[in-house]
Amino acid sequence: MKYTPKLAALLLFLAIPVSYVAHAEEFAPYGTAKVDMHKIPVINTVFDVNYDDPQKLNVLYNYVKNTKKVTHGKVVVVTHGPELRAFAKENYQKYQGIVDKMAELAKDGVEFKMCNNAMHAAGFNADDMHGFITVVPAGFPEIAYWEHKGYAYINPTPLSVKDIRYIDQPQLKK
Repeated sequence: MKYTPKLAALLLFLAIPVSYVAHAEEFAPYGTAKVDMHKIPVINTVFDVNYDDPQKLNVLYNYVKNTKKVTHGKVVVVTHGPELRAFAKENYQKYQGIVDKMAELAKDGVEFKMCNNAMHAAGFNADDMHGFITVVPAGFPEIAYWEHKGYAYINPTPLSVKDIRYIDQPQLKK
């Protein structure tokens, strides 16, 4: 058989998928993930929120929306960290976007509970906070209270998974 440039190119083109599959299998020694898109029963949830930066409440917003959409249950957010300063009326201009998102969640039935101890440690009083906040004696006992009432505990780490696939490969980021 005589190899012409066209035939060589065709053979190379046909060999690429075979080499790609062989190469891909080399990196998949455990096979492929299974899919189990089962129905979730109604579940009430309590979110334990303690973020060093109020901007991370933007990620919380998505977590709460996505959880509520699947669980169809009641949601309580217990805030007891530095993020609580975003809920102070005096900081509304600085954190307006975040506060408006949290107020939207509250309007949709999400209850926001704030630790009195953390609030006072930060130099605030209850009358400094927006009206959709309920100040409670202490954050951890409040979480325990809701768990005792059957609410499932969620501790949402404020890390977005958007573009995580490309985090180690910036040249591939779209």
